[in-house]
Amino acid sequence: MARLNPTRINLINLKKRVAVARKGHGILKRKREVLVLEFLNMLRQSSGSRAKLNALIIESYKMVEMASTYVGNFELENVALHMQKTAPVRMQIKNVMGVKIPKIERQQSQAMETSLLFSTSLAVDDISDTFTKAVDSIIEVAQREQGLRRLVLEIDKTKRRVNALDYKVIPGMQAQQRYIRMRLEEIDRDTFSALKHVKKKLARKKEE
Repeated sequence: MARLNPTRINLINLKKRVAVARKGHGILKRKREVLVLEFLNMLRQSSGSRAKLNALIIESYKMVEMASTYVGNFELENVALHMQKTAPVRMQIKNVMGVKIPKIERQQSQAMETSLLFSTSLAVDDISDTFTKAVDSIIEVAQREQGLRRLVLEIDKTKRRVNALDYKVIPGMQAQQRYIRMRLEEIDRDTFSALKHVKKKLARKKEE
């Protein structure tokens, strides 16, 4: 930080800047706290979603094995050919303290509904239901993990700003305040001494 000239106007301006920096510091600390709470909440939800997804995937492949036993691989492959390969999704944005967190939802399409008409077995229907739940769970996990990444980046950025204010910006301005006060006090003392000297000199001349 550049050294300012030791003037009273600079001292006043520094006081104002320190006050603004402290206010900004408080706002950033509150923002960091809110983001950390949101991160921890989302992390708990994400852990649960991950466990649910793993269970659904295991269940889905068990259903495939069971259906293969009942209807055969040919029937399963025939149904799979008519299934929609990707689920259409809709994404919205949730704003948390300036952080844009995605909210993703699967959309039920006409193609997905009609594809179920090719099913000829309850076992195949069970596979479709289980994999549909797995797709919903994948979308949920993706949404939460993307939100977690964005929150981590924002928490780190906010932490760096708080630390910069704590250890560099505010102490630097306070050091400049102390320097200017010290110089102004020195100037005041020198001015007082000079005036005192002049006063004595004038008093001697008056006596002469």
